[in-house]
Amino acid sequence: MSRTPRIGAPRAAVTLLLLGALAYSAWLTEVFVRTGLDPVRTYVSELAATDQPYGTLFRTTDLVAGLLLLAGSCWALLRTERRLWAVVGWAGLALFGASTVADSRLPLSCTPTADAACAAREAAGLVPLTHTAHATSSALAMVGALVGMVALTVAARRYRDRPPLARTGAVLVVVGLAATGWTLGAIAAFEAGNGTWGLGAAQRVQLLCVVAWIVVLAVAERRAAAPAERPRAGAAR
Repeated sequence: MSRTPRIGAPRAAVTLLLLGALAYSAWLTEVFVRTGLDPVRTYVSELAATDQPYGTLFRTTDLVAGLLLLAGSCWALLRTERRLWAVVGWAGLALFGASTVADSRLPLSCTPTADAACAAREAAGLVPLTHTAHATSSALAMVGALVGMVALTVAARRYRDRPPLARTGAVLVVVGLAATGWTLGAIAAFEAGNGTWGLGAAQRVQLLCVVAWIVVLAVAERRAAAPAERPRAGAAR
């Protein structure tokens, strides 16, 4: 008997994605705890620097988030239909998860946007190599997230089987890309000594778009899987 290909991601994969998005949002607790860092100016990853009071907490939540997102993306990649845009998208999210795990293991030693002495040491190459490695893993994480967001949203619009992602996901992709452009411009300005240009705010908007998009993706995948699951449940009865 032929086997009908699964349309939506497995329920376990969807759960992993939602839990990963929740863990990845741990930085929002800066609203309630006194971190000493200005959210408009500072990198989110500076919350996890080794010299910060809540550094261990944020490194741990990043590790958990990365592992959950990696597992959920790989599971979905293996179990859902093999279509080009979908495969590229799930692979991008898997890269995002793996790079987030690396991020958590390669923390900054200090906070360059908030501490002039740290910025001077960084410019002089007097900080640990984890600063350079962290910059690389962070860049890979965002590349993976954006590839996943764009590719899976294109897939939803092209194949017309995940309406929530096709509609709301597309809006979040546009806002996320705009926030990414702002973030890159702010980083360039900071490295050139021209201030931060609201670097922290830009990055936080970017990350909020990623998290919101993952939630929309999970909802869309669950709805896509539901019609295929109901007939099997009926047949079992």
